[in-house]
Amino acid sequence: MNEANKVREYTERLLASRIRILLSSGFYGLLLMHLKLAIDEGLETAATDGERVYFSPEFLCRLSDDELDFIMMHELLHVVLQHCFRGENLQHGRYNIACDIVINSTIFHESGRVPFSCETLGGEPMHLAPDGKEGYLHTAEEVYEMLPSQPDVTLSLTGGVVDDHSKWGKGKTPAELRDKWNRHIIDAAISIENDSNMRGTIPVMAQRIIDSLRNPSVDWRTLLNDFVTEEICDYSFSPPDRRFSESPFFLPDFNDVDRSVRNVLFMCDTSASISNKILAQIFSEVVWAISQFGGKLSGKLGFFDTVVYEPIPFANEDELKSIKPKGGGGTDFEIIFTYVAEHMMGDPPVGIIILTDGYAPFPKESATAGIPVLWLIVNDKITPPWGRVGRVLVE
Repeated sequence: MNEANKVREYTERLLASRIRILLSSGFYGLLLMHLKLAIDEGLETAATDGERVYFSPEFLCRLSDDELDFIMMHELLHVVLQHCFRGENLQHGRYNIACDIVINSTIFHESGRVPFSCETLGGEPMHLAPDGKEGYLHTAEEVYEMLPSQPDVTLSLTGGVVDDHSKWGKGKTPAELRDKWNRHIIDAAISIENDSNMRGTIPVMAQRIIDSLRNPSVDWRTLLNDFVTEEICDYSFSPPDRRFSESPFFLPDFNDVDRSVRNVLFMCDTSASISNKILAQIFSEVVWAISQFGGKLSGKLGFFDTVVYEPIPFANEDELKSIKPKGGGGTDFEIIFTYVAEHMMGDPPVGIIILTDGYAPFPKESATAGIPVLWLIVNDKITPPWGRVGRVLVE
């Protein structure tokens, strides 16, 4: 068989495996669509870097269809569970084995498969933690702590090796991959939930991940506090003191940032896609968040759709409550920064906090003129390409 025909055969087998998984487990099948497929003659088995699944051609030829599907799922779950970008400070070989125990056990548990012994895979894929329980009941780090410190001893206790982890950390940065796959997981869950024709349900393990993504562990009010103390306070030292604007010296503006933060611009999206329920919750969240600063944070609150409605100053919680929303058209983020540039640069805001559903094109970061921006998004679907991001999920 010539080289071109071999490549075609490899490709057809890998694509067929992906289709089988899509038909039997729609959630994982959708996620597999985001992993490119590749052949790597330098491998002995299979591997992933978070962007591709690589197979040794010789190893691929030895696998049955069931075994191939198992390996494909194995590589995908390393990415879904973020094993590829965890464990940096742990003993490499020992952590690899812990990850495989968790992955294999998860596949057996969620697919209903019975653990099998296969010469191609080097024996029965290891799936039991050293405490005798199935690996899916633990995290990889928990299994790691149970394992002997010597990987060779560990391997003899737990069974055969399925794949190669040498490509972990060789692709994009962990932060880039983590954000990318978090979005893919949420998107796949939405597709499964909304498409009655999609086969399968969301696996239990995946549901736990989705719940953690949809209910972030960091409350957005905490994020607001961090944004104020880290971004705004740093920024407030940078602009020159305008009292000395005619001076050739560049002097920092020594605001009393430890005691108070003034001139924060809040902009609330009041476009047609923001329902009254969402707007009411956003507004109440803002009022609550401002109150936590005990009068030490003040600024202006404005509303926008395709235009900016003139922001109104507030110095306390009561003044904030008296401001009435305006709007109801489309959404344009660019106009916020245009408005600031045209009307507020004499005394620019020390930070801009934008509450929105995110359904509009995002401007370039340069539009901010260096002013820190915090996006508070009212869903788990949209992630702005720059700035700090928090979420206000409406119940």
